[in-house]
Amino acid sequence: MGAAQIITAVMDEWQAGIDGQDPARVAAVFAEDAVFQGLRPHGVGRDAVAAYYGSQPAGMTVTYRILESRSPAYGVVLGYLAATFAYCDRPAVKLAIGVVFTKDRDRRQVAQYEASQRLPT
Repeated sequence: MGAAQIITAVMDEWQAGIDGQDPARVAAVFAEDAVFQGLRPHGVGRDAVAAYYGSQPAGMTVTYRILESRSPAYGVVLGYLAATFAYCDRPAVKLAIGVVFTKDRDRRQVAQYEASQRLPT
């Protein structure tokens, strides 16, 4: 499986959890000790991820596309994504997301996630 396919498999599950308003499902794609940087101070681990997405407004959804993907070492995949978070009552927010994926047994998971404001394109 190539880098882009790995990113898609994991991030599609991330997207489904966000769109389904299920913070536990979102957190499940992250490593137990994942470093997570949303738009607030960073957190570590699945509990931090679940708390972050649990505090988001009801009805928030996300779309994403892969801008770049790499596999620099065995078992490691890097992704750079453009994501748009849509809301029911305010304008959408466009972010750049950097992710690092590792392999735990036969499962890929997010080991590091960092979101930042994205310049309009």
